[in-house]
Amino acid sequence: MAKKEDKTNVMRLLEQKGIPFTPHSYPHEEGVPVDGVTVARSLGQDPECVFKTLVARGASGGIYVFVIPVGDSLSLKKAARAAGEKHVEMVHVKEILGLTGYVRGGCSPVGMKKQYPTFFHETAEIVDTIMVSAGKIGFQVELAPAALVEVTGGTLADLTE
Repeated sequence: MAKKEDKTNVMRLLEQKGIPFTPHSYPHEEGVPVDGVTVARSLGQDPECVFKTLVARGASGGIYVFVIPVGDSLSLKKAARAAGEKHVEMVHVKEILGLTGYVRGGCSPVGMKKQYPTFFHETAEIVDTIMVSAGKIGFQVELAPAALVEVTGGTLADLTE
């Protein structure tokens, strides 16, 4: 189990809800951006099972969260269709902390400041476990995909290019 100082709010929230998870940590250099595929490999995980959390704004002004495999690219057209919007665009990096409470690279679909409509790429239901950011750069949580979708009120959809 993670040391007390290594426990993130995401981990605490999952514990409160009785959702089993496995914490993971990876080395990172402060201020050096880390891509998800590198994180997956450093943890010995298949990049298809490690998902990144992306935040977008719809034509209506609504905020949406899209969770896709780290090696894939979000299709804005498919994302808009899933969200029922004419179009969506990624929010600017400067807005992420204010909207979610998380920094870029440490954004988790669990425990955001506000629960936004959340969509998971459809492959989330075919992997045994899914790994997402634990809300802090250097930390990931691994859990059952169905539990993650449920705790976020998520929906499965085809979201990638």
